[in-house]
Amino acid sequence: MAGFGTKGLGPTRRAALTLIGAGAFALTGGASVRAATDENEVLTEAKVLRDPDTPVAGNPNGNVTIVEWSDYNCPYCRKLEPELRQVIQDDGKVRLVMKDWPILGPVSVTAARTALAAKFQDKYHQAHDAMMGVSSRLTEPRINELLAAAGVDMDRLKRDLASRGSDIDALLKRNNEQAEAFGFRGTPAFIVGKYRVPGALSMAEFEQVIADARKAKMN
Repeated sequence: MAGFGTKGLGPTRRAALTLIGAGAFALTGGASVRAATDENEVLTEAKVLRDPDTPVAGNPNGNVTIVEWSDYNCPYCRKLEPELRQVIQDDGKVRLVMKDWPILGPVSVTAARTALAAKFQDKYHQAHDAMMGVSSRLTEPRINELLAAAGVDMDRLKRDLASRGSDIDALLKRNNEQAEAFGFRGTPAFIVGKYRVPGALSMAEFEQVIADARKAKMN
């Protein structure tokens, strides 16, 4: 379940994109159309785009939203991170919703839970950047070392993991249900406006799909 990479996506970029319509995910109307269980629908605008527990970066009032599902041990996610952030910074009107989706083993789960616990001391982004910024596979001792160096209060982190662990696990469960409902098979994976993007794109391709998303929003 590794990432998809960017090989071959240039000339056939549109073949890798799916325009989300009423039959898959009604973003504009907020109606849910696919269920994780018989009772529990997971693909609604509120749950995918506006989950209050999910960290957000970029412009919080942006006119295009990118939703990213990522794993801290995914090499494609790490490679893409600075490029995507540069695109978002240059554009200035993109809101980034950051969905932790730890699918590459127990250490990935530890990394995601730790980053989300850091959110309770307003250090999620520092934790995220620290773990995404390394080139080697993470281990639990390395996670602790990176977060401490990034300014995370590790004693507070342990307390928040203990007291808010069920909330963190519930968020990770929602993230996983949404990714599976969209049919994603690995990380990174994205929703860009009304487009489903099952894999990484280059900076130029992200710029183009953001432009496409703005056009689709107007239609």
